[in-house]
Amino acid sequence: MNTENTKAQMRKGILEFCILSLINNREMYVSDLIDELKKGKLDVVEGTLYPLLTRLKNGEFLSYRWEESTGGPPRKYYQITEKGKTFLAELQNTWKDLTDSVNQITQKI
Repeated sequence: MNTENTKAQMRKGILEFCILSLINNREMYVSDLIDELKKGKLDVVEGTLYPLLTRLKNGEFLSYRWEESTGGPPRKYYQITEKGKTFLAELQNTWKDLTDSVNQITQKI
């Protein structure tokens, strides 16, 4: 079994949860998101992040606004919508149930 592949698949599966959790705390620019994810040991590149953000926006879980930048092109800042907050709460409940189940099983090993 390739543990690096397993880790990568798990990270992809929870990336949406992590993104919504971060943006729930404050609106964020893509480079802010990448920095925060890296702090959590999730290395994500823009090529992975942009399609996910677009999917979340198209699902009406996120919205964005443009802000002029003094050092380059305008920046797109993402914020969570009410629908996104509801979805995030569902993800949090699912995550808790999953971690509780895994902990219960693995504590017996």
